[in-house]
Amino acid sequence: MAEFLARSLLQLIGLEVVAVMRRETLNESGWMRYDIGKELGSLCARNKDGSFATQANRASILNQAAKALQKAGYKNLAARSLKPKHVHCLLEAWKAQKLSVGTIKNRMATLRWWAEKVGKPNVVPRTNDEAGISRRSYVGKETKAQAIEPAQLAKLSHERLQVSIALQAAFGLRREECLKFQPDYAIQGDVLRLKGSWCKGGRERVVPILSDQQREVLERARALAGNGSMIPPDKSYKEWLATYEKATNLAGMHQLHGLRHAYAQARFEALAGFKAPLAGGPSRDSLTKEQKQLDYDARMTVSAELGHGREEVTAVYLGR
Repeated sequence: MAEFLARSLLQLIGLEVVAVMRRETLNESGWMRYDIGKELGSLCARNKDGSFATQANRASILNQAAKALQKAGYKNLAARSLKPKHVHCLLEAWKAQKLSVGTIKNRMATLRWWAEKVGKPNVVPRTNDEAGISRRSYVGKETKAQAIEPAQLAKLSHERLQVSIALQAAFGLRREECLKFQPDYAIQGDVLRLKGSWCKGGRERVVPILSDQQREVLERARALAGNGSMIPPDKSYKEWLATYEKATNLAGMHQLHGLRHAYAQARFEALAGFKAPLAGGPSRDSLTKEQKQLDYDARMTVSAELGHGREEVTAVYLGR
């Protein structure tokens, strides 16, 4: 009887349609119950700002935020009920995870997007300084380079994912680049040409093909993708990215951006003739004048191959 009366009241005040649209339900007491994960999913579905990659990344960040808020006890939160305490909760959780400053800044930008879409732009600090987020340091203190063993790749049931990750390791590709990779377009003689639409910031670039191991990976990619990309024909980028994330997590493969770090350090050593500081090589201060020039030239080449173009960014990968 109580449930019937509650439903009748909702119909009278016109909220039942809103409840369905927002995926809201009633709890046993007749109060509206919210699922912040579904709410944020709906918010993303209604607001398709940016490229497909931007949308997918935003949805992933908001999904993580929803889980973190629920874990912190906010189990009945509507997207439009975002408050400073929720932002503070997420910020502290990210700091506790020891995420990089750059990663936290990216996530804060997504929170600002959320706040703007629900009409609460002032809930999230407008600047990172106001949020107490320090300026990003481009000098790495310890190496993040990692390698992937064949046995680890074998844990992935999808061969396309195995080869995509092998491409990351062989050419220092970003995650989006290795998934959108089109062998027929990219393989051009002794270089790979990466389309701007695959790359961060839309900056196309060229990466050299230098070894038989790299060519072997490329042949596997060509055999799987044909004249398409590493994304299966029946999947969208967003769907395949979700598959990538789930499969790598189940296989215990985390922080695969470290493959770019390993590529950068190996390329630096090949170009400069000595190891990068984070790989156990000499610091810049200890180099001779001639070595400093070699160091600078190698860093600029590595930066270009990674898709940055600035020497200072290489300190993240190589150290000083």
